[in-house]
Amino acid sequence: MSRPPFVAVDVRDTLARHGLDSFEALWALEVDAVDAPNIGRGGWSRVYRLELEDANGRPQTFYLKRQQNYLIRSWRYPLGEPTFARELRAIQTFARKGVSALEAAFYDERRVESGRQAILLTRALDEHRSLGAWFRRWHRLTKAQRINLIHAAAALVRSLHHSRIVHNCLYPKHIFLKLYDEGAGARLIDLEKARYSLGLRERSRDLETLHRRSIVPSRTERLRFLLAYLGKRRVDAEVRKMVRLVLRRHRRKGT
Repeated sequence: MSRPPFVAVDVRDTLARHGLDSFEALWALEVDAVDAPNIGRGGWSRVYRLELEDANGRPQTFYLKRQQNYLIRSWRYPLGEPTFARELRAIQTFARKGVSALEAAFYDERRVESGRQAILLTRALDEHRSLGAWFRRWHRLTKAQRINLIHAAAALVRSLHHSRIVHNCLYPKHIFLKLYDEGAGARLIDLEKARYSLGLRERSRDLETLHRRSIVPSRTERLRFLLAYLGKRRVDAEVRKMVRLVLRRHRRKGT
């Protein structure tokens, strides 16, 4: 027996208003894709942008993700499951643990003659920019703005790791940040590879990935991030240990 679709309470009426509260309607919807499809895992996966008006005429923006036979296998699902199913579980886990991330609006899947299809609808983070996008304008930001972004990103990763979860693909493009008058906010996206972890080395792997992919920040800014991540005001033995772990892994990646 198939499970009922997941529909977020705050989006149910909007989807119903446009006749898009079913798998069939969202699958058949003609809408522009935002990029080329991902081909692999025996199938394909693609992302589309969807804009709808709610009952008050306010625009609601989503990313509609559709995939077919794009499966991931594990000991729990040896025959495979849609990667979107894993991402939905991660989104729900992050929400329970208070780790800021993207929000799921709809999820459903079905079996057809050609295989397994899945749909994941998430709210767009239009008021945020990826850390990679902020890096492209890094030198046009004030020092205070850069510090706020660094602290927000560090607090987010700290919250993630304190929940005993690693992202496993922590690139700047997966950390979304929004500047406020004072401070900044941050959210994580692309959670399908996230998993539980108890180990310092696995957490340092996340940090090394972010360090390696973040070319723009200065050494001082990188140290500021690490101090904020560890909740420290100055360098001590714990900070030095983490620096050694990250740089040792970075050197191995370099070779």
